[in-house]
Amino acid sequence: MANAAVDDIPARRVLTDPAGLARYQHDEAEWAPYGTPLAVVRPQSTEEVRDVVRHCLAHRIALVPRGAGTGLSGGANAVDGAIVVSFEDMNRIVRIDPAERLAVVQPGVVNDDLRAASAERGLWYPPDPASSPWSTIGGNVATNAGGMCCVKYGVTRDYVLGLEVVNGLGEVVPLGRRTAKGVAGYDLAGLMVGSEGTLGVITEITVRLRPARPQERTVAGYFSSVVAAGEAVSAVTASGVIPSALELVDRHCLAAVDAWKKMGLSADADVVLLGRVDTPGAEGDAEAELVRECFERAGATWAAVSTDQQEADALFQARRLAYPALERLGPVLTEDVCVPRTAVPEMLARIERTAARHDILVANIAHAGDGNLHPLIITAPGDEAARARAQSAFEDILDDAIALGGTVTGEHGVGLLKMRGMNKELGSAVLGMHHAVKAALDPHGILNPGKVLGG
Repeated sequence: MANAAVDDIPARRVLTDPAGLARYQHDEAEWAPYGTPLAVVRPQSTEEVRDVVRHCLAHRIALVPRGAGTGLSGGANAVDGAIVVSFEDMNRIVRIDPAERLAVVQPGVVNDDLRAASAERGLWYPPDPASSPWSTIGGNVATNAGGMCCVKYGVTRDYVLGLEVVNGLGEVVPLGRRTAKGVAGYDLAGLMVGSEGTLGVITEITVRLRPARPQERTVAGYFSSVVAAGEAVSAVTASGVIPSALELVDRHCLAAVDAWKKMGLSADADVVLLGRVDTPGAEGDAEAELVRECFERAGATWAAVSTDQQEADALFQARRLAYPALERLGPVLTEDVCVPRTAVPEMLARIERTAARHDILVANIAHAGDGNLHPLIITAPGDEAARARAQSAFEDILDDAIALGGTVTGEHGVGLLKMRGMNKELGSAVLGMHHAVKAALDPHGILNPGKVLGG
């Protein structure tokens, strides 16, 4: 690559050596294709990002923004000849404003680091994807990440007030606001959330914070099948309680975590449903008891409100460990469908039938309280026949989610893996609107090409 590409950026922040480029080629989407970038640039300022975008415009080079690479849809995967812009060095919390309850951060700030810094000021940043110890706020914004507490507190979009973005013309533009309210013009900041780097390159993010949350109570239930656990989810929804988390972990995930971390979870249950309630005082106690009753009425073999906080935290830690534990068994093709909460039992039943029909192992974890299911399709390394069956199962699960009134992705994004499903879900008229927006904001087609909308 001619150094003219990045003349104004110190050489130590530009990688062109093939060995150095390798770790930036793809995210965690095991089966998504990827290419070889021309270079990786690790900017430290908005101005440096702007300069890279302008160079890519001048030379019609594709630009792929990248956070921590924890994505599960191939959205950050390199394409041949692209410049990958890694935000690992733009990792500064610019300020936290307790009076206005907001934080201004660079895109490379790790989610848990922002949560910890907010907690020091008596504040809380709610979005908490399972990857929160590693994923970045920029990546969370790019995919509109959710997490365990979004059943009550919403997803990343609900907390983004404003953005600084380098657009497809190489201009630095402020979007959104830092006030509690504001309706001047279209919600272009909201449009950027979930756009996966295809409409602009985010260089700064202003997020809303909440007061520190109350103490949570944990309710655990053991079930003999995922369908029974799904019925418990529907029962909790019908009860009127809004839990602060409602997570499902099946026997395959429990066994994988046990094999790795020796936590002894899989001996007592085929499926664990984990609920949390953070309503203060006696009302919260009553809600936790009502959740427990919902579990029992749905057929739980055991259900209880935990009195041991360490034990309760261990159960939720097992939920976070489920995906990396399963990766130890072989390549994992990760689903991310979301269905109406009342359809959760039927969707789980359909997933089981799909696994049997294709003779493939499908493990299930889920943000069950908001209908966001993560079927995890696992094959043995090198088993190409199983891989082909897994890909067929993947598409069948997408079709079933759409048929039940759901969506093909709740929080992981479309990236490269969900384009067919998204096209089927949205239809031609809505897709035409998407293409019109893309053409308007990225007229030269350099921003993360081939992702979400395809070529």
